[in-house]
Amino acid sequence: MSSYDVDLFVIGAGSGGTRAARIAAGHGAKVKVAEEYRVGGTCVIRGCVPKKLLVYAARFAHEFEDAAGFGWSLQGADFDWPTLIANKDKEIARLEGAYRANLGRSGVEIVPQRATVEGPNAVRLADGTRLTAKYILIATGGHPNLGPAIPGRDLAITSNEAFHLERLPTSIVIQGAGYIALEFACLFAGLGAKVTMVHRGDRLLRDFDDEVAERLAGEMRASGIDIVLGATIAEIAPEGEGRRVHLSDGREIVADQVMLAIGRQPNTAGLGLETAGVALGDNGAVKVDAGSRTNVPSIYAVGDVTDRLQLTPVAIREGHAFADTVFGNKPWTVDHSLVATAVFTEPEIGVVGLTEAQARAKGYRLDIYKTDFRPMKATLSGRATRVFMKLVVDQKTDRVLGAHLIGEASAEMIQIVGIVLAMGGTKADFDRTIALHPSAAEELVTMRTKDPSSDGPEPRLPEQSAESTPAI
Repeated sequence: MSSYDVDLFVIGAGSGGTRAARIAAGHGAKVKVAEEYRVGGTCVIRGCVPKKLLVYAARFAHEFEDAAGFGWSLQGADFDWPTLIANKDKEIARLEGAYRANLGRSGVEIVPQRATVEGPNAVRLADGTRLTAKYILIATGGHPNLGPAIPGRDLAITSNEAFHLERLPTSIVIQGAGYIALEFACLFAGLGAKVTMVHRGDRLLRDFDDEVAERLAGEMRASGIDIVLGATIAEIAPEGEGRRVHLSDGREIVADQVMLAIGRQPNTAGLGLETAGVALGDNGAVKVDAGSRTNVPSIYAVGDVTDRLQLTPVAIREGHAFADTVFGNKPWTVDHSLVATAVFTEPEIGVVGLTEAQARAKGYRLDIYKTDFRPMKATLSGRATRVFMKLVVDQKTDRVLGAHLIGEASAEMIQIVGIVLAMGGTKADFDRTIALHPSAAEELVTMRTKDPSSDGPEPRLPEQSAESTPAI
């Protein structure tokens, strides 16, 4: 009989924590999971899921506009923000209920309060109860980074509050250039708001392919979004019912709302991890090895709290791998090198693998293939948008190292491309695949001409004559 109260105590019932808890319980472990807010974590409650629902809402504006070119005449289409938010809340409540039910069916006990770490094998609940556990899993996720303490920062919202605004802002200033900032900029603009983006750098989406980032910026500007680069918000002041935003370049903007989307920070403050001797990074992230174990053998961490890849499917895989390894006698680790991801902007982006710059930095000689075309739908709608696709290929092995798409359905396409890359797919594999016509995806298998940015053949060393070969 175990000398611990539970085999596993999970702190945080988000995607990674709930998957780990369910799988561990399935392996016969006694599991409790503590959650001080709502079950489901950032993704379900105030992240990916509600964001995608709002993205769908924003896209209807484009659909209505495009419809005229296909013979439809639409009159009096009105949008009601409170209806959207109420329906979104109903769906989130349904999903939270499903998460709770799945945990219950798996035999996991939910502890609806905050828990902190008291030692390698002990946690303390908010009500004072102390529990012991053979293993502790930290899965507390992250929260929006508010940046430097500028005057009036408390007048700004983050992605958390954006899902609960009482009314749609008529204008909004968004600081940031990552996927969260860009997605909210596009969805607010699609719903009719005047959007200004502010970013201290000289380009959007720092870690994405340069050409994809440039094309997105062009599409966003064409849709009416003002992008201000090389500047930051220096001060926010009240202006009637809105805000007056002072930028570092001296510009002033009056808007209904100001949103800070400048990254996310791990939720480790006040968890007691330092007391237990758990090593943390400079930004508070829990340091872990490939198996998600901390420097304290009985304490593990998965998901955004480790600041490896802040993506829900990654957290789920990490949680599953942890539970199989520790409780199921089936050790495995997560491969973080080939993870497909999407940015649900307008148009949307799908990427997997290395960018051209990353591949060159690793020393690859590359063949680059690109295609740029007007999507079939736009030929009748008249919309000035294009699709761009790029394949980064290792010249030596013909293996496709990266795929970068921007345009309608890029997210759906990139998931399948990710499978091909994970299998070590080559450009020849793409070439011998028969196209599905008419579709945008067929362009992935019809690119034949190397782009001029490709490297030339690897230079050969001059052959030495017998006379010039030194004697051995």
